[in-house]
Amino acid sequence: MTTTKSHHNVKALVTMKTLLLKKPLDVHSLFITNNASSSSYIWRKLDTYSFHKNNSTYNLFLKSSLPLSKKVISPCIVMATTKSHHNVKALVTMKTFLLKKPLHVHSSFITNNASSSSYIWRKLDTYSFHKNNSTYNLFLKSSLPLSKKVISPCIVMATTKSHHNVKALVSVKKSDDGLLKNLVTGIVGNNHLVLELVSSELDPKTNSEIETIKGKAHETEKNENEVQYEATFELPTNFGNVGAVLVENEHSKEIFLKNIVLDGFPDGPVHLSCKSWIQPKHDTPTKRVFFTNKMYLPSQTPSGLRKLRENELIELRGNGEGERKSSDRIYDYDVYNDLGDPDTNIALKRPVLGGSKQYPYPRRCRTGRKHSNTDPSYETRDSSSFYVPRDEAFAEIKEIQFDTTTASSGVKTILESLDTILTDIDLGFVSFEDIDTLYKEGFQLPSSLDSNKLTLLQKVIPKLIKATNDSQNFLRFDTPEALKRDKFFWLSDEEFARETLAGANPNSIQLVKEWPLRSKLESQIYGSPESAITREVVESQIIGYTTVEEAIQEKKLFMLDYHDLYLPYVSKVRELKNTTLYGSRTLFFLTKQGTLKPLVIELTRPIIGDKPQWKQIFTPASDSTNLWLWRLAKTHVLAHDTGYHEIISHWLRTHCVVEPFVIATNRQLSTMHPIYKLLHPHLRYTLEINSLGRQILTSAYGVIEDTFFTKKYSMELSSVAYDKLWQFDLQGLPNDLIHRGMAVEDSNAQHGLKLAIEDYPFANDGLLIWDAIKQWVTDYVNHYYPSPSIIESDQELQAWWTEVRTKGHSDKSEEPWWPNLKTQKDLVDIITTIAWIASAHHSATNFAQYAYGGYFPNRPTIARNNMPTEDPTKEEWEKFVNKPEQTLLECFPSQIQATLVMTILNLLSYHSPDEEYLGQLIEPSWTENPTIKVAFKKFNGRLKEIEGIIDSRNANSDLKNRNGAGIVPYELMKPFSGPGVTGKGVPYSISI
Repeated sequence: MTTTKSHHNVKALVTMKTLLLKKPLDVHSLFITNNASSSSYIWRKLDTYSFHKNNSTYNLFLKSSLPLSKKVISPCIVMATTKSHHNVKALVTMKTFLLKKPLHVHSSFITNNASSSSYIWRKLDTYSFHKNNSTYNLFLKSSLPLSKKVISPCIVMATTKSHHNVKALVSVKKSDDGLLKNLVTGIVGNNHLVLELVSSELDPKTNSEIETIKGKAHETEKNENEVQYEATFELPTNFGNVGAVLVENEHSKEIFLKNIVLDGFPDGPVHLSCKSWIQPKHDTPTKRVFFTNKMYLPSQTPSGLRKLRENELIELRGNGEGERKSSDRIYDYDVYNDLGDPDTNIALKRPVLGGSKQYPYPRRCRTGRKHSNTDPSYETRDSSSFYVPRDEAFAEIKEIQFDTTTASSGVKTILESLDTILTDIDLGFVSFEDIDTLYKEGFQLPSSLDSNKLTLLQKVIPKLIKATNDSQNFLRFDTPEALKRDKFFWLSDEEFARETLAGANPNSIQLVKEWPLRSKLESQIYGSPESAITREVVESQIIGYTTVEEAIQEKKLFMLDYHDLYLPYVSKVRELKNTTLYGSRTLFFLTKQGTLKPLVIELTRPIIGDKPQWKQIFTPASDSTNLWLWRLAKTHVLAHDTGYHEIISHWLRTHCVVEPFVIATNRQLSTMHPIYKLLHPHLRYTLEINSLGRQILTSAYGVIEDTFFTKKYSMELSSVAYDKLWQFDLQGLPNDLIHRGMAVEDSNAQHGLKLAIEDYPFANDGLLIWDAIKQWVTDYVNHYYPSPSIIESDQELQAWWTEVRTKGHSDKSEEPWWPNLKTQKDLVDIITTIAWIASAHHSATNFAQYAYGGYFPNRPTIARNNMPTEDPTKEEWEKFVNKPEQTLLECFPSQIQATLVMTILNLLSYHSPDEEYLGQLIEPSWTENPTIKVAFKKFNGRLKEIEGIIDSRNANSDLKNRNGAGIVPYELMKPFSGPGVTGKGVPYSISI
């Protein structure tokens, strides 16, 4: 410390008996006086500690919000003097103040007499203190020459040791497979967790890594959910800051490491959030590295951690060789070459998706299984080898809901039970009363079923299996929310139209922009491109508008267009048993009430062999025959919409396209990278649920092939949609709405968009979530990247975005619409889009499935028969005229198909108890940065406001698309939810 000019006031800083508390006290202030004044906090005298000066005794009082029962031990006292009259102020702090340029102080002591030595011991003016009736003077041992005046020396008491005593507190999660027992056994057998503390700095003399400090962690405590370990270390004072911990598992089983807290440093505890499985040392000899929660851009990485940071990423990438084991942590890419199983049956052969111009597709996580003997381009489908990196696997509480064994066995059990009950797998429902029985009485499961399978089914599909007594079990479904509110909702044309805006698939409705409607397919192959929907048909129904052109100009006509996408598959699908297909268009008119009214449905069969093109339109009608034809046509359109929803809006546009982002993020962004921390909550469980989807849902003869109209062409069709329809820059909500004509940019409108339909619940609520996410991402990005040059020079970030395009989505890598990554805005838009897809877009397409599809007549997955008007025989027409209800029931899915889909939809609509919702809980690393902590608090607060806004909208009777008799309120964008089938809640990630 230095002083200049004789008239300057001088401060003396004195630090006495510093002891670090394990958990720093919440100290507000401290004062020195002979009397304690009262205040809103408690002023507490510090035991017998006091000091005197100039014949006056001063007591120390602490102002704290701690309970009175909390004892304050050994506070650090900083004394200051100002001016010649010595006004004295004392403050209590919990840390030692470090001088920028400390004096050459060797040691200090407290005594009544100063002993001589090779250095000069000098009494500090008149300062002293007393305790227990003894007076103590303060002396400084310094190598300063006597001629040099010592002004305001820093006295550090009780710092004579050359090391810090550091304690590591380790939390290990218990599991249901006997982990605690294994750990206890291991401890008895002298097995431990071995920790090594890594300095964040290099040795200044050798410029090499400082030797790690090793210690063994022993169990100290166990409770219901976890086991606590402790290890102690003596850390040299010149070790520097701890930047990472290396961990070895000497137990015989893997363990799940939750976190590590290092306690004993002058600046307080150091936290490491781990949340990772660690394999036994004998299986995986490589030490695991965990970095502290402090985040660094690559260029800011402390010198002692750079090599560890690089090596960790290299290990996660792997070498692209060999078959992956379930314990591996390797992230790599592969094509979808495991959907089929030609070794079992050549009929199970399916196209390889990805890696070809014919079938472009996003990449999946590489498994490295052996290739098929029948066709080397396929991987074999060993059900035990659907690899995902170990840390991507479900937690046990999630596994109970949906894992490989329970889900596949649950589905299999349903099929076995229904096969036992039903003699004909293609048997449909005889009446609507039979359908109602599913919710009232259910299927009694055969007594021949294994009781273990029954228990398994009860676990995997909550609430579906109802135990009536000890000997009887029924497969009974909860009544879906829409059916609860209105038993006849599925028959309503208004509900049919409303669900395009607020139902399970609100992503397909689009504005009609041109007239007449024409196909873009080749007429020589598919027939005439002109639509059968004529001007007269439309103009007779659009009240208040004279011409179609006028209605289009006023943005009053909307459409579900499944014509050109499906038409090339009509002939293929019709070659399969018990299914059929048309290309379809459905037109809607926007009424003055802000609701949509269905106008007309067009169904088209292309040229098939010798058969010419066939197309017909159907309109809502008052006469009985045309009314039933309209209902049948609507059933076909609903099947088309349900298939598009499940295969494209849901699977392709969320699950499938996000998987490459998960892989690239783990391969190219270090866990200490701020963008990794920002993205990581949005990637949780996605690889695992996608892997299970490949096993159970999307594979050859999986649930989708068994129950949807596209059957074995389902995934092939999703490849066509990826090729023709998917663009990354159109996946964000604003651009998606603009692309479909559902909004236009308007700087004066809320969210900067003017909606074509003001009461569009998906868009209205979705834009609230989009804006909240974007603001949070903007605050976050601008903090870490104050200038574009930092973004361009961030090697990890640039490598991540390059790999997303060139490896994860390599079949589209040359498309011009990929955003550049050069500015803060570029990064904000990219991250916001990914976060939107993984959270709100997925929630909107997933969590309403049971509410609307749980009653399958409302959303059938298949229409099994052609329209009665398509080339009918006399007998077929008479059957329709005489028994139209039977014709409709026979068109619906079979009993097995319907029941299986209802089971899956219930499962997919279910929130797990360990669900992590958007913006609900702060990530540990964000708490350590005050700016990010404040930004997250603002994000969380905005999401809570959005909950209230959505509630108020649902209560507004003017909003007919979300309020009214029998209508299900639109709650899919409400951020938070409890477990179960709730129809609300926006999880961070695609986790189901």
